[in-house]
Amino acid sequence: MSQRSRLLRTTGAVAAVALLATACTGNDPASQQTNTEPRAVSSNDDPGKEVTIGFSGPEADHGWLAAINSTAVAEGEKYEDVDLRVAEGTNDPSMQISHIETFINEGVDAIVLLPTDGAALTKVATQAMDAGIPVVNVDREFSSEFAARTTILGDNYGMGVSAGTYACELVEENDLGGDAVIAEIAGLDSLPLTQDRSDGFSDALKECDQNVDHRVAAEFTVQSGEKVASNLLQAVPEIDIIWNHDDDQGVGVKAAFDNANRDEFFFIGGAGSANAMRWIQEGEMEATVLYPPTQAADGIRLARLLAQDKGMSDLVQVEVPRRIVLNAPVVTKENVEEYLPLGFES
Repeated sequence: MSQRSRLLRTTGAVAAVALLATACTGNDPASQQTNTEPRAVSSNDDPGKEVTIGFSGPEADHGWLAAINSTAVAEGEKYEDVDLRVAEGTNDPSMQISHIETFINEGVDAIVLLPTDGAALTKVATQAMDAGIPVVNVDREFSSEFAARTTILGDNYGMGVSAGTYACELVEENDLGGDAVIAEIAGLDSLPLTQDRSDGFSDALKECDQNVDHRVAAEFTVQSGEKVASNLLQAVPEIDIIWNHDDDQGVGVKAAFDNANRDEFFFIGGAGSANAMRWIQEGEMEATVLYPPTQAADGIRLARLLAQDKGMSDLVQVEVPRRIVLNAPVVTKENVEEYLPLGFES
């Protein structure tokens, strides 16, 4: 396959579900209600000069990653002044580098990039910036500040804080006191994002004099989630609260719970999958903490503003910010209907 044939021009309309996640503020679950009021009218949404945006994302081998790609495409299709060019999703840094080189050679107006490996893609992203093409870095950071005009991220530490803060509320509301048994099912321990989530969870639990009593790590897959959850349940006869970092691996985690006929604990998830939200509706899961799958969609919107020399209308500062960190709200039975449109299928 030629380098050019790997670049797929997007066609057709896709239902837009992006940007709802930015409506919440703070890590206090009680305050995390989606803003359903009409948005302020902004001239930024009016058609402007036509711009070409190149988007390169990961292979959609994970529900959250598939949502990253689909919401980015949906956002690009919303604007008649955007020509969105989407590279074939890949987990191969070398192939992704070739995609960005093609975008540079074609002279696109902006690039939105969720790198397979931030360090590996830093050089080519810097080349794009040096060529006068603004780069919006999504989720996995480059190793140089010069590689991107704007970086947009989820809040991994904030996910842990949200989960831990909600766990503290459960401890207080259910009078679990100092005897609460809290377990954590992490993702890949080698990843900084996993470490950040665990650190946030532990720090938040300290605020209510609790700690993680049992911690295991999976691999962000259904199979690994089921295996480690089964081992956890065999080792611990009674648990009060379990936080699982990732709703995709949570499919396996939930299967382990069902197979063991264990449901004495409050089950908190992470990322915000559609099946997790359905479990919440059905009373089989207490909550999940959102890790927005709209980051690349937000990146498309910001890339359009940058390419058209516009700022963000809701800010006094006239420039698009250098760095944006999205919120990590807690989704419960009380607000799940509002967040369900953002849920991705595992």
